[in-house]
Formats: sequence, C-alpha cells, structure tokens
Amino acid sequence: MNKGHSTDAMNHREDGYVPIRDVEDAQLGMFDKPLPCFGCGIGWFFFLLGFVFPLMWYFSTILYFGKYYNKDPRERSGLAACAIAAITFTVAAVITFLVYLL
Repeated sequence: MNKGHSTDAMNHREDGYVPIRDVEDAQLGMFDKPLPCFGCGIGWFFFLLGFVFPLMWYFSTILYFGKYYNKDPRERSGLAACAIAAITFTVAAVITFLVYLL
C-alpha cells in the first residue's frame, strides 16, 4: 500500500492526488460567484450612479435598512456608503435651500 494515497474509490483520481475536504468549503462556495453589476456589487454601482442620479442613493438606503446585505455580506459596505451619501446629500440640499431662502 502506498503511503499518502487513499484507497477509497470515491477519492481516487487519475493524477494520484486526493483533495482534502474542509468543513468551510461549503460556506466559501456561496461567495465564489461574482457580484452583479460588473463585479462591483449593487451597492457600489448605485453609489457611483448616484452622482448622476441621486435617487439611486435613496433606493440603496432602503435596501440597506431592509437588510438586503443578508443575501450577500459583500454588498454591505457599498450599501452603507450609499446611505451615508444620501444623508450627506440631504443635509447639503437642505442647507442650500435655507441659504437660498434667506
């Protein structure tokens, strides 16, 4: 019997190496897929698009507070950035409106 080789028929491969299975492999497979919107994710895509259409920041803020990031935790940072941008835009718009009125 060769040392280091599995005798199990399920683990036998042509090249003689046996892949080591880990408990975390099933969990990592969920995040192997690329993110939508050209790979940067919905949050960051809406963040960039919000500079042209600021309503996208508000839409993604709704997604953030609706916990859309539970589907994919990689979306959380982009959605949080949109929420911060929406708050900043709102404050700037209110200040500009108040200065204009006075």
